[in-house]
Amino acid sequence: MIDQFERLPGIGPRTAQRLALHVLRQPEEQIRSFADALMAARTQVGQCQRCFHLSAEPLCEICRNEERRTGVLCVVADSRDLLALERTREFKGGYHVLGGLISPMDGIGPELLHVKPLVERVDRDGISEVILALTPSVEGDTTSLYLARLLRPFTLVSRIAYGLPVGSELEFADEVTLARALEGRRRMDE
Repeated sequence: MIDQFERLPGIGPRTAQRLALHVLRQPEEQIRSFADALMAARTQVGQCQRCFHLSAEPLCEICRNEERRTGVLCVVADSRDLLALERTREFKGGYHVLGGLISPMDGIGPELLHVKPLVERVDRDGISEVILALTPSVEGDTTSLYLARLLRPFTLVSRIAYGLPVGSELEFADEVTLARALEGRRRMDE
């Protein structure tokens, strides 16, 4: 059990041991509920058909919310980043989850990401602005530049401000930093 917990991201040997010991002290019914929840999540949770965020429904809760369709779309690498931005309660538009970042060194090109559906969505839905909320890293910069070139003919393209430390991950940033980064976004011009 310790080995299994240690496979989870951010869980080291000590934390894995604490979690395992905690689980062993729980009533059998609670452990069974936990195991059932894990299996249900694995079998029921997929991707939203519109934005590619995690969802148990064809459209996620954000895409189903009619009040959020403001014509502004925030592009993130994965659902962790979307959830981090949602914690700020500042952004009221829609999202698009790429499913990663362009990384030629790792064999990840634009064709492996949800880029084509993004361009189609921006064109089809008349999106007035796309905010690129990608990690400030070589991969994030490469992806941002690539997307900006693709999307500029259709809409205004901006990127969140660099209020985040270079090399950090959006999911670990606090709400205030993310809110300031959204407010300080800037247009991506050539």
